[in-house]
Amino acid sequence: MAITLRQFQIFIAVAETKQVTRASKKLFLTQSAVSMALAELENQLSGPLFDRHGRSLLLNDRGRYLLPMAKNITYQVHNVEALLTEEKEGIAGSLEIIASSTVGNYVLPYPLALFMRMHPETHINMMVANTKQAERLVAQGVMDLGFVEGGITDEAIRMTPWFEDELRIIVSTSHPLAEQELFTLPEDLVKTAWVLREDGSGTAEIFKNKLGEHAALLNVVTRIGHTEAIKKAVEAGVGAACLSELTICREEEHGWLKGLSIKDSNMQRQISIIQHKNKTTTRLMGEFLHFCTIMAQCGLERECLSSPKKLDALLSQEMHRKDAEESK
Repeated sequence: MAITLRQFQIFIAVAETKQVTRASKKLFLTQSAVSMALAELENQLSGPLFDRHGRSLLLNDRGRYLLPMAKNITYQVHNVEALLTEEKEGIAGSLEIIASSTVGNYVLPYPLALFMRMHPETHINMMVANTKQAERLVAQGVMDLGFVEGGITDEAIRMTPWFEDELRIIVSTSHPLAEQELFTLPEDLVKTAWVLREDGSGTAEIFKNKLGEHAALLNVVTRIGHTEAIKKAVEAGVGAACLSELTICREEEHGWLKGLSIKDSNMQRQISIIQHKNKTTTRLMGEFLHFCTIMAQCGLERECLSSPKKLDALLSQEMHRKDAEESK
């Protein structure tokens, strides 16, 4: 009996989850079906692929040798399916994307809806997670594209810079610092109480690292584990906070909060798009990546990324330009 693609998919799932139970839940199969497929594969390959340690299954030397080849085969089959089932006219299909918290919650929701309205035969599903989770799922081929804030270490992943995000100080419009356009270190640091993200937050760590020795001057009165709650606390006058400018666009636009850049300090961080190097760029994926390029053309006016009206205007201009080029 020839080895089947399904056996490879089950083998990969067991290797990643280290348990038949978890693999069966991931694949929506019964435990007996997973166990039987794995046993058949091991029988066909004339030996075990895992070492049994209690309830865990750990790859042995044979399994470690097989895993990258099995992944590559499943990638190639997926690519063939994507290319051969794609409609020649129009954009159609389904994308699975994963985004870090800032991008997933504050940048992509409206643009995704707009893209799907522009292309009614498309479907885009999005998971929000941290950068490490995004890297792992894109490397496994579970997700087609990832949108991340941090660095990537997996050599199987291609990372493309998208745009730069800036961390900014926010205060209520009635706060004394709201009269300023720039936040000066260390003088302004001691003029307010501070609302910070929880320990372990990437934003909080970047902020304290940028402050350097001045971080000792922070008067932290509360730590809150959600961006929306931090904004509400600052708006209520609890103190100042440091958040991504992408998260405060609407509040600044309506005059609910005041954002300040830190004088003589680079508070920028890179937002990037990641994808597996071996994944074929289908017509849908290519169109969506082009759409993302248009979004990044906002340049320094990055508030348009989460402003429906401004993004609509930008895309309208781009579509007219594209039509004009095609008519020449």
